[in-house]
Amino acid sequence: MPDSLRIVFAGTPEFAAEHLKALLASQHEIIAVYTQPDRPAGRGQKLAPSPVKQLATAHGIPVYQPASLRKEEAQAELAALQPDLMVVVAYGLILPQVVLDTPRLGCINSHASLLPRWRGAAPIQRAVQAGDAESGVTVMQMEAGLDTGPMLLKVTTPISASDTGGSLHDRLAQLGPQAVLQTIDGLAAGTLKGEVQDDALANYAHKLNKEEALLDFSRPAAELERLIRAFHPWPICHSTLSGAALKVHAAEIGEGKGTPGSILAADKYGLTVACGEGALRLTRLQLPGGKPLAFADLYNSRREQFAPGLVLGQ
Repeated sequence: MPDSLRIVFAGTPEFAAEHLKALLASQHEIIAVYTQPDRPAGRGQKLAPSPVKQLATAHGIPVYQPASLRKEEAQAELAALQPDLMVVVAYGLILPQVVLDTPRLGCINSHASLLPRWRGAAPIQRAVQAGDAESGVTVMQMEAGLDTGPMLLKVTTPISASDTGGSLHDRLAQLGPQAVLQTIDGLAAGTLKGEVQDDALANYAHKLNKEEALLDFSRPAAELERLIRAFHPWPICHSTLSGAALKVHAAEIGEGKGTPGSILAADKYGLTVACGEGALRLTRLQLPGGKPLAFADLYNSRREQFAPGLVLGQ
């Protein structure tokens, strides 16, 4: 078994917590955890610790939450830990060069994309949205650029026609930790060589926002169907019908044509809406104050609300 390394872990969301779990179960020593400062969450907007902080606290590991790593005090604090390696997963803060140079073996990052395909904040959802055939996790040696470092290890998974941002996230969160452990073994043994990324193949995976989740029915149905899957479970695609908000949790390609946004048909199979190209059948919807329901369940009690000819998004 390779030697135990002194590792500092930096990460914030659930995806990162899955990696930390695997590291805690390994032979390596997790000497400290870095995570984003607590943020307001829920209806009461109380400060909530990140999933990574919760896990670290439960295991009695010291937690550091600097607002930035650009300050000398934060950099000195990290240097004093004398780490062999820093493992970074969806941390959310930029690591300046002085931080990258602090651990003996540098910093590695587990990124949820087959680099250089999607760099940036939302690689999982952008892969689904773009209709990519596959995704995966790339473990890279970090450098000052955004997700630009040499690639050490890749694991892949196909993206199915039913995958959502959520289902792909969960699958990659299982693949990533094992890839990181394998990479650490290779680094410790000196057997891993980084592969330089081809910048010409890179795309920027912009952060998701609610405005982008507004369905524009003048776009092709195939594009909207992918968007609805990509943006589930957050931020959830939405439109309006007769002035009321309508969240769309699931849809499939339908048949027919007409004015974009107009209801072509409503039955137990779904609500068929005309698009700029083709039609979309909305199969799972959520009305204000209600929970997500299969369209058949909504249709039985509210037929008049979904009459053909009505237009979504007006």
